[in-house]
Amino acid sequence: MTLTTDAAAHAAVGARESVYRPARPVDLIRTVGMLRRGGSDPTVVIEAGRIWLAFRTDAGLATLCLRRGTDGIHAAAWGPGAEAALDAVPRLCGADDDDDGFVIDHPRLEEVARRHPGIRMARTDRVFDALVCAIIEQKVTGVQAFGAWRYLVSRFGERAPGPTPRPMFASPSHEVWRSIPSWQWHRAAVEPPQSRTIVTAARRGASVERAALAAVDGTDRDRVLTSLHGVGVWTSAETRIRALGDPDAVSVGDYHLAHEVGFALTGHRTDDDGMLELLAPWSGHRQRIIRLIWASGSREPRRGARLAPEDHRDR
Repeated sequence: MTLTTDAAAHAAVGARESVYRPARPVDLIRTVGMLRRGGSDPTVVIEAGRIWLAFRTDAGLATLCLRRGTDGIHAAAWGPGAEAALDAVPRLCGADDDDDGFVIDHPRLEEVARRHPGIRMARTDRVFDALVCAIIEQKVTGVQAFGAWRYLVSRFGERAPGPTPRPMFASPSHEVWRSIPSWQWHRAAVEPPQSRTIVTAARRGASVERAALAAVDGTDRDRVLTSLHGVGVWTSAETRIRALGDPDAVSVGDYHLAHEVGFALTGHRTDDDGMLELLAPWSGHRQRIIRLIWASGSREPRRGARLAPEDHRDR
């Protein structure tokens, strides 16, 4: 595993560039691309085989572009946080993902793993960003949540540097999240319980992020995240998956997940308790099994009408 910097390319195009050569296969789209929150996410764009990400670092804003090359994963970064962004590439691509002891022992999922050998657990270390996304997604459809995220980040985030394929934005700072006025949450269709939870989390954002990053296991991470009023086990799991690359996180309470896991593993839907029982043989690696289920394309047939999003905003 090596990471080399191409200073000549930096000088030519105004970017910092590197090539990351992972020791194991990496499916870039299924590993890093899963961070995108809908097709119009202003922080993540997937275009022509490239993944563009906009985010904050301790050094400032950064835009990062990743693409697969014959000699590894090519990374280019712009902005004051460019070096920090390049330093994060291995973790984004699953370098910290330790699957020792993981045995699939399920014929169908073993075949999925053979077809998609590079599915890794991406780690962003941006706990607060992932937490905000998860809070916005509480008790609403994906379409509603993705629209709210796009609205808020585009209006209150900061424009990303570099030659992005479309305007991109880094999500707001803790201070800005705290200051978003009530009518803007309303326009974004974020309900008061969720907006209050985000504002409360923003007040403790830095300390919660430090504590979650320092936590030693999923139980400890849950304890840190659920100490925030309005954050339960589902929100904690969604945060752990994206920010911390937690291979064992299971989003208990999800509207669809238990049904899909049950259908994939038994041919029949189940509830949360049944899902946990089915996943128990893979304790420590349950999120890996879920990722293989999603990659398999297996979906429970829909039997009823789609949930119609409610919109209580004034027109």
